Amino acid sequence: MSLEVFVAECLGTMLLLLLGNGVVANVALARTKGNNGGFLMVNFGWGLAVFAGVYVAALSGAHLNFAVTIGILFNSDLAEYAPGVDKTFITTLAYLAAQMLGSILGAVLAWLSYKKHFDDEPDPANKLGVFATGPAIRSYGWNLVTEIIATFVLVLVILSFAGTPTEIGPLAVALLVIGIGASLGGPTGYAINPNRDLGPRIAHAFLPIKGKGSSDWAYAWVPFFGPIIGGALAGIIVQLISFPVVAA
Repeated sequence: MSLEVFVAECLGTMLLLLLGNGVVANVALARTKGNNGGFLMVNFGWGLAVFAGVYVAALSGAHLNFAVTIGILFNSDLAEYAPGVDKTFITTLAYLAAQMLGSILGAVLAWLSYKKHFDDEPDPANKLGVFATGPAIRSYGWNLVTEIIATFVLVLVILSFAGTPTEIGPLAVALLVIGIGASLGGPTGYAINPNRDLGPRIAHAFLPIKGKGSSDWAYAWVPFFGPIIGGALAGIIVQLISFPVVAA
């Protein structure tokens, strides 16, 4: 895996988290122009964040999500993660590292963009919610099921896109993310990406955020392992349907 591919994946993930965490900050934090804009605004913001990140990370295949990487890994019809990038243990770890670094950087940039609003926000939960997902009703087992199902849908459809002639690429993935958020995002806030939650949660833990409270590590395993399981299942099952899947 070349340095250029690593940087592309890192920058694409950084942009995804900057814009994605940014829309949550705009809705959740005190005295922003978008305060109380609603969950649908968050859905659209994340979809457009994906749209932007995919273009920036085209060289790496624009996974931006370790669940997508795992889905490709578990799909024997795909020989490469991206053109010229073989599926090996080392390249798998390199994708995870690029995504994790990018997600932390994106979260830090979102915090810098909204620094004064973080300072003015009185509720620690709203501050954490910018960085990390949390369930509407805490039930770890059922929260895990939700994340598995939502990520399964994401990765199954992304891998199916590769075998269709439409070639609408980033727009299709953006609309898919908006749809998943609107339909399946209510119970857990739809991480559907281990890097979307863990990297920013790490940033929340080390950043000097005024009155930030706990990083809620007790829940962190759900949005990490749920998407990985969902991505692996999608990678296996997509081979059973008729789409002639090809490498991105």
